[in-house]
Amino acid sequence: MAYAPSSLALVPFVSVENMLRLVNTIGIETFLTELAGFIEEDFRRWPLFDKTPRVASHSREGVIELMPTSDDVSYGFKYVNGHPKNTQTGRQTVTAFGVMAAVDTGYPVLITEMTLLTALRTAAMSAVAARHLAPKTARSMALIGNGAQSEFQALAFKTLLGVDRLRLYDIDRAASLRCARNLSGFGLDVTVCTTPEAAVEGVDIITTATADKQLATILTDNMVAAGQHINAVGGDCPGKTELHRDILLRSDIFVEYTPQTRIEGEIQQLRPTHPVTELWQVMTGAAEGRTSDRQITLFDSVGFAVEDFSALRYVKSLIGRVAAYEMLDLLADPDDPRDLFGMVLRARTELKDLAS
Repeated sequence: MAYAPSSLALVPFVSVENMLRLVNTIGIETFLTELAGFIEEDFRRWPLFDKTPRVASHSREGVIELMPTSDDVSYGFKYVNGHPKNTQTGRQTVTAFGVMAAVDTGYPVLITEMTLLTALRTAAMSAVAARHLAPKTARSMALIGNGAQSEFQALAFKTLLGVDRLRLYDIDRAASLRCARNLSGFGLDVTVCTTPEAAVEGVDIITTATADKQLATILTDNMVAAGQHINAVGGDCPGKTELHRDILLRSDIFVEYTPQTRIEGEIQQLRPTHPVTELWQVMTGAAEGRTSDRQITLFDSVGFAVEDFSALRYVKSLIGRVAAYEMLDLLADPDDPRDLFGMVLRARTELKDLAS
């Protein structure tokens, strides 16, 4: 066929292969640092964004979600699933892709894989929150749950906060050993622990990142000491938690978007009026974060669309910096915008000519 797409038909597409090229060309730690900067920028202009709890379709096996937002200039959304049993068949628990579009035309300006990108943005978000909530002298962290997110979390905390001592625990010891192997050479002192209690004792930060879709108790009240910061990553849907309720009652709780976290986060265990602080308020000085050495701070992380918007915006900024994308013929662009059917007819004619 003689059809050739116009420039208006083409959209930059970042495949998994090209995302790997992007991350490794820039460097994982630089990528995390720059991505964290984009997240912080967007949280500081939080009131400008359209905000809604994610659109979720739940089943017994998992959840499929759409996460949209807009700042009136760009629109972004992420498609993401969460299926804990997927690992039994060699699949990822979480997969994702995302789209960014121009608000003034509605035309997409970026399509990208977001399985890798979500892992990076989740880790960057955790570290951004900890910069505002964890003890300033924090250098040690326990990482409970050593699945696909664990190495990203460790590197984000090392890069953004200087955490260099890491204790690992997972019910599957092989997962902890894999995590330790992957992190060798990154300047971390890593200890694999045999119990969660041993992992959390005396550390400055506790990160929980487990995947089971249930009301679990990964941390009990007696495991948490005064002054610690808790980064609760694993609870992200109704009926799925990681922390005992008594820990929440002892903690000052910080969230991304309250209406979503009340449904999906650790605070689904509390009454709907229990006080929480949105993180953007801390970043802008509208609310206090950590106020004392003995305060227990809890970032009840569920992941919010603005973070994905930041990740999309960051990747879009890299398009002209690193040649790690391809142009996808995605949008029909007829010579006359009102003659879409004519485009079909011309293609039919060309196909007949080729066949004759």
